[in-house]
Amino acid sequence: MSGAPSPRHDAFWMPFTANRQFKSEPRMLVSAKDMHYTREDGQRVLDGTSGLWCVNAGHGREAITKAVQQQLAQLDYGPAFQMGHPGPFELAERLVKHAPDGLNKVFFTNSGSESVDTALKIALAYHRCRGQGERTRLIGREKGYHGVGFGGISVGGLVNNRRMFGPLLNGVDHLRHTQLRGNAFSRGIPNQGAELADDLERMIALHGADTIAAVIVEPVAGSVGVIPPPAGYLQRLRDITRQHGILLIFDEVITGSGRVGEAFAARRFGVVPDLITSAKGLTNGAVPMGAVFAADFIHDAFMQGPESAIELFHGYTYSGHPVAAAAGLATLDLYEREGLFQRSLELEERWAEALHSLSDLPHVQDIRNIGLMGAVEFDPRDTVGERGYDVFHHCFWKGNTLTRCTADTIALSPPLIISESQIDELISALASAIKAVD
Repeated sequence: MSGAPSPRHDAFWMPFTANRQFKSEPRMLVSAKDMHYTREDGQRVLDGTSGLWCVNAGHGREAITKAVQQQLAQLDYGPAFQMGHPGPFELAERLVKHAPDGLNKVFFTNSGSESVDTALKIALAYHRCRGQGERTRLIGREKGYHGVGFGGISVGGLVNNRRMFGPLLNGVDHLRHTQLRGNAFSRGIPNQGAELADDLERMIALHGADTIAAVIVEPVAGSVGVIPPPAGYLQRLRDITRQHGILLIFDEVITGSGRVGEAFAARRFGVVPDLITSAKGLTNGAVPMGAVFAADFIHDAFMQGPESAIELFHGYTYSGHPVAAAAGLATLDLYEREGLFQRSLELEERWAEALHSLSDLPHVQDIRNIGLMGAVEFDPRDTVGERGYDVFHHCFWKGNTLTRCTADTIALSPPLIISESQIDELISALASAIKAVD
């Protein structure tokens, strides 16, 4: 189906991939520009996923390329332990202008997984700084995805990410997920389910508020297949956590950088957490980088004792890497200059209309959307995930479009530069694939 036989690539153990299946018919991308990848056979492929939720400004942006080249030539690496260089300081100052009010401190990481583990460690250490070291319990959510560090998979709620790795962190509990059958085919924010936030009250009654350090949720659950929060749900979580002195962490690795409108979903939904994790779109996917945005009061709790003392014994060799910071600054320039943080809101209704036009096609059991995120979920066959994979496979080889399958759900998150005609092209290819796959 892909043309000439592809060479084997045995040495690379691929992440989150059925390696044997892939290597029997590799889907190889060799270049990219704007809204398209190019396959090995020269065929252009419309990118319906922003790579992996990250290339929000489109591919091959010259300004980012030049910034990276110039930085490599000037300063390829500089340590951030007891030393500094200008890039991360400038990037942090500019980023906090887009963050919710009060989140004015930025700790740089190299990925979403590292951002999550960093936020969890900051939360635990914050309570210890305040003399409440008994607050060690962390609360995640069923169907949550928070990366692949031991902290992230502990608070995450995807069973396949957890089952092979033995005992995880102790003292972790999970709220119920918010995907309700009654919300099927909702457009944007669903109406039912705000009361699910009251699960936290039950956990407080069970464990005691004075044992709980933090609650972490994705404002929109992304990796499991785009599940928007019920109306009022996030605000209810905020109210409960604030009442009981529990920190609220929003995992915005996917929803940040304009994916749902505004720079952060927290701003879109009008709910201010205490910590935000970020990555992916931070550098438009060009160079690995993540960040944790922290409320001033959290940062200030660490700034005690002798000024010569290290306040937080945590960090990474590549925290605030010069090249990543350069890519981040150039990316932020594009977002600001081209109004890309607001682009999702401008196209949201058009996007919703296109997605929901698929609702009457065979085996479609739900469609969900918010901003420029969308998902089409199918009835499973006897083997879960087969139908979703076949639709994804057909889209790539026959429809020349890149989608993402997660079990029997096709998730979409195109670059924010997508045109209305390209939305039609993407949805048309998906419709053809759904009709072709039994």
